[in-house]
Amino acid sequence: MQKFLKYLRVSSKIFFSLLILGFASLIGLYLYLEPKLPSIEGLSDIQLQVPLRIYSSEGGLIADYGEKRRSPKAINDIPLQLRQAFLAAEDDRFYEHPGVDYHGILRAIAVMVATGERGQGGSTITMQLARNFYLSSEKTFGRKLNEIFLALKIEQQLTKDQILELYLNKIYLGNRAYGVAAASQVYYGKPLEQLDLAQIAMIAGLPKAPSRYNPIVNPSRALTRRNYVLNRMLALNFISEADLRFAKVQPATAGFHDSQFDVSASYVAEMVRHEISSQFGDVAYSKGLNVFTTIDGRLQRAANLSLRNALQAYDIRHGYRGPERQVDLSDEAVSQQALEVEELWENSVKDMGVVGGLHPALVLEVAEQSARVYLKGGRLINLDWQALKWAKPFIDRNIQGKDPKLATEVLQRGDVVRIYQHEGIWLLGQIPEIQGALTSIRSNDGALQAVVGGFDFYQSKFTRAVQARRQAVSSFKPFIYSAALNKGYTSATL
Repeated sequence: MQKFLKYLRVSSKIFFSLLILGFASLIGLYLYLEPKLPSIEGLSDIQLQVPLRIYSSEGGLIADYGEKRRSPKAINDIPLQLRQAFLAAEDDRFYEHPGVDYHGILRAIAVMVATGERGQGGSTITMQLARNFYLSSEKTFGRKLNEIFLALKIEQQLTKDQILELYLNKIYLGNRAYGVAAASQVYYGKPLEQLDLAQIAMIAGLPKAPSRYNPIVNPSRALTRRNYVLNRMLALNFISEADLRFAKVQPATAGFHDSQFDVSASYVAEMVRHEISSQFGDVAYSKGLNVFTTIDGRLQRAANLSLRNALQAYDIRHGYRGPERQVDLSDEAVSQQALEVEELWENSVKDMGVVGGLHPALVLEVAEQSARVYLKGGRLINLDWQALKWAKPFIDRNIQGKDPKLATEVLQRGDVVRIYQHEGIWLLGQIPEIQGALTSIRSNDGALQAVVGGFDFYQSKFTRAVQARRQAVSSFKPFIYSAALNKGYTSATL
């Protein structure tokens, strides 16, 4: 017994000596590294990178420009359940620890000792914020120490809610989405408050590895991660058992949703972007500038439709110029390419975009006065004679061939053509060779209310409304006619 007590006393002394030594070492490390740590002054007032946004006069979004998609939200505007999901997935003791959670650190050490590999980093939300703002993502002990000390400094300067707000607006969540609001739009095409529990858990599972758990690219892995987040939310009493069961049976509904624009005015957007970029330089794309134009969304939509219809009508009157390309659809061609038939169809049109409402389509069958086509994306459409009968052969700008009598005079199997919808009916079309422009100006103050610079901005970015050189046309007539009137001629003189 005496020996045991002596052993216990010696062990206690050694333990406390090591504890004091470790604590002193940490203090020494902090004193050594602290002067080298980046300053966090002004972190609470930091300007997050937000894209340049351009609006119409009534507030409709025309365009946004910027490397990072981000829509910063105040902490109270972020749904409670979404905040809880991130805490469950990343740092359930966030509101309890001082920026560094010794539970997580000990777990990470245990994993490293057991496996010999650096797996879990034990990073809290505050540590992740420190890394995202000030440090690199390299996995070294030096970087981890800097991360720990920075997290402690951040916790001294900001409240927990301020830290969580910065984190939820800063974190990268894949597909150029930075912050939860941007991720909600990118993956589900809707604002945060419209997300259901399954979608919230899906987004909350992304910070661990946005590429590995991306619900668009890896839906099965994303579902596994989502269910893990849901289980953690249940364990922390954030949701009920019924909520868990209902959310787990929901399929992965994520898809890529590009920015939703209220007004199609790409030529206007480019004019504004060029002007703002000239004034502010590259920071224009990250300062979160909102530019309101005098464009009237209703008039702009009318201008787009009017010009496109006019150019298409002119082009159609001059005849059909034939398919854009031809694809071999024979059985031999399909077998040589080692593709399924549907794959060959999709590959034939997948690199072609929609131009001015004209969709790429592959002709599969041609009957006497009808045709069946494959629309990009997998849809099969029947074109009746009403859709085809206009297509007289184009000979030159002044001469067209005879009216077709059969669909085979217009289309052949394997043709890649353009089709468009008019009043719910699909019609054969073609991209006009002619171009035009339209400018609408408010007479009392000269404000631009609608600008269209061509048939389609993504076909040609040249803005004919402002960049084209004006032809003389009738501008010389007042000089000639006024001189003639001065000489005694009248307006009836030939």
